[in-house]
Amino acid sequence: MFARNRVLAVIPARGGSKGIPRKNIHPLNGWPLIKYTIDAALAAASLSRVVVSTDDQEIASISEKLGSEVLIRPEEFSTDEAPGVAPVLHAIEVLKGFDYVVLLQPTSPLRSAWDIDAAIESCINLDAPACVSVCKAEKSPYWMYWVNNCRMEPVLISDPENNYRRQDLAVAYALNGAIYVAKTDWLLKRKSFLSDETVAYEMPVQRSIDIDTGLDLLFCEFLMGKSAIREGLK
Repeated sequence: MFARNRVLAVIPARGGSKGIPRKNIHPLNGWPLIKYTIDAALAAASLSRVVVSTDDQEIASISEKLGSEVLIRPEEFSTDEAPGVAPVLHAIEVLKGFDYVVLLQPTSPLRSAWDIDAAIESCINLDAPACVSVCKAEKSPYWMYWVNNCRMEPVLISDPENNYRRQDLAVAYALNGAIYVAKTDWLLKRKSFLSDETVAYEMPVQRSIDIDTGLDLLFCEFLMGKSAIREGLK
């Protein structure tokens, strides 16, 4: 199946970040954060080519040492205002001839090569133009509120007399940011991975951490330590 399709993986890694300075190469368990995504991409059987898209020379140098190709992207695709899909659109305009493209954010270090292959396989098997990774949401949207001037407004309109119990609610899913797959021609026209045609690939919560804050880094290192202990006990 994979042999019949050419699949490009794009790992976007700009130099600037607000929450954690130099986040994409910040140390995580002794290695630059981006290493975990590069390693998973290089190990995935479904990917024909892996490139890091960056505007930063240090990130480019580290990525090349870790085994990835590098694509230097224009500065306008690296601003805070640039949409997340912009580096991907730039990459498939420059690197032509691919049937599918996969966006892999460096901030999802626990996503595995198996996850990448499974998401792409889901997209192909379901004949969908796009597939994105999700995980079960920690809280139901029925328990969420907008707060305006201390007044609570439910995010979802519900029966005020119904005291929803967790076990009675339908399972809600959230984007986890780890994997975005799309047919290249479709994405060039749509310019978004999300549409009513997009299908979901479910990942477990423990592999769905998205690094945004220092606390995320600490928790991720904790999970990595626990995983290493479990592997050592086998």
